[in-house]
Amino acid sequence: MKKSLSIFLFLALVMLFVPGCASKASNCKQPEVFCVGLVTPGGQLDDRAYNQAVWDGIRQAKADGVVDWIASIETVDARDYSDNLDVFGDAGYDVIVTIGSAMGDATRAAAKAYPGSYFIGVDQDQSANQEFLPNLVGLVFPEDQIGYLAGALAALMTKTGQVGAVCGSDEDLSMGRYGAGFEAGAKAIRPDIQVSVVYHNDVSLAKTFSDPEWGARTANSLIDGGVDIIFGVGGTTGSNALVAAAMRGAYGIGADFDEYYILPVAAPHLYASVLKMIAPDLVKLIGAAKDAQSRHSVFQTVDYTGEIGLSSYHDLSSAVPDQAKTRMQELNQGLLSGAIKTGVGVTGP
Repeated sequence: MKKSLSIFLFLALVMLFVPGCASKASNCKQPEVFCVGLVTPGGQLDDRAYNQAVWDGIRQAKADGVVDWIASIETVDARDYSDNLDVFGDAGYDVIVTIGSAMGDATRAAAKAYPGSYFIGVDQDQSANQEFLPNLVGLVFPEDQIGYLAGALAALMTKTGQVGAVCGSDEDLSMGRYGAGFEAGAKAIRPDIQVSVVYHNDVSLAKTFSDPEWGARTANSLIDGGVDIIFGVGGTTGSNALVAAAMRGAYGIGADFDEYYILPVAAPHLYASVLKMIAPDLVKLIGAAKDAQSRHSVFQTVDYTGEIGLSSYHDLSSAVPDQAKTRMQELNQGLLSGAIKTGVGVTGP
């Protein structure tokens, strides 16, 4: 019954997102028709976060002429991951994209079951897996560099000389890299700056990224102690820290996506967000999969490290001095080129 429901959902989404092309849907097994499918971990495509960024990348690949057919399945229940992946695998899709560590096991299982398809797992670190799969790659990002840029911006803009980060548990190694990177970036700008990094380690990993009350409470505590800029990272825990900071008249820096568009209450007090450039990096990987399918190259496997960037300064653009903007551009380019190192390792500082 679950399989039938997934197929019904898939067909409905095909009709929704690719109108007028239904005749092509059955041709994905043909070598001349290159198809890409997205299975989300949950939520809507237009979430202004991971789902939307990934879908934008897939749509861009189609607009560029790399892809002939695209479709998506918005997962309702995590128990349907495998069934939803089977829909695209059975239909002969050339590339199947998934999102997040929660889908990691299902993605690896599907890659084994459908060796003729390429799988791209966004924010799925494959380096720890001992079994090499020639049709699977994780699109990952350097969280230490994201934290580094956020810390540098905070140090450039603080009036009190005290900045802070509110993070999910550092039992999740990526959180440790965000926090350590934030401290390193802030001190690279101002060695005497006071940096407070707080991790939500007192709850399970299932709770640590979805505790907005703790995020707000922690941000308020830091502000009471003199912090005037908060870097929030880790689901609703981190994002609500930004909201709380704004409500207190303090300022925030977002992570991964342009949180100006996600957090309207905090938006007027957000200096910027440090971005994962998911869409352009996904376009590159989809193109690489097509080249590999044509035997023009070998498909990237294990992990592909994507690039990061800075959002607009939006409402606060006039408040950020030109010298600070230039410095941030230099830091971003230095990190991208490798000229600047954060000093943060894979497992922490």
